[in-house]
Amino acid sequence: MEYCFHSCNTIAREGLTAVLKRFLPQGQMPVVVCIGSDLVAGDSLGPLTGTMLCRKAQQNRCFIYGTLHTPITAKEANYMPDFLQKTHPHIPVIAIDAAVGPREEIGLIKISNTPLMPGAGANKKLKPIGQISILGIVAEKTAFSITKLNYTRLNTIYHMAELITTGILQFLDYKQMFVFDTRSISNK
Repeated sequence: MEYCFHSCNTIAREGLTAVLKRFLPQGQMPVVVCIGSDLVAGDSLGPLTGTMLCRKAQQNRCFIYGTLHTPITAKEANYMPDFLQKTHPHIPVIAIDAAVGPREEIGLIKISNTPLMPGAGANKKLKPIGQISILGIVAEKTAFSITKLNYTRLNTIYHMAELITTGILQFLDYKQMFVFDTRSISNK
């Protein structure tokens, strides 16, 4: 099942929170994996979101992997499923990444209860990550998608990262009411 919210929609944050509540109604706090690189503005949605989550989280809420300081690029992403299985068995994983799509979908945030396929927009064959995926459509998919990522406005990425961050934090606040034994890792 997939839900979409445009980053300009004033209720997108609440929509993201509501979908996370629906996909993860009970149980443990999730692990959040933010994929991407800060070397290309269009690919920085994941690490920027991870950094914002680490800085804005006021309590020990969940494990967060992938920040601007320690990004999870395609190279590391291929090892993440095994790492997560060994380190956080039976804990749900939310994976976040930038994506390319049709021009009319730029600015769309897609949340799905399916694993994230990192590098799919660049035709990379990497292992799927997580049970919940959040994709931000940041550039148009063309034969030159990689080039398009280089020219994506950082303001667009930043706005989407803030929206995803606040949506996740609202969800974690909700989960915090029901889960009391949580731990945190900060990649500062």
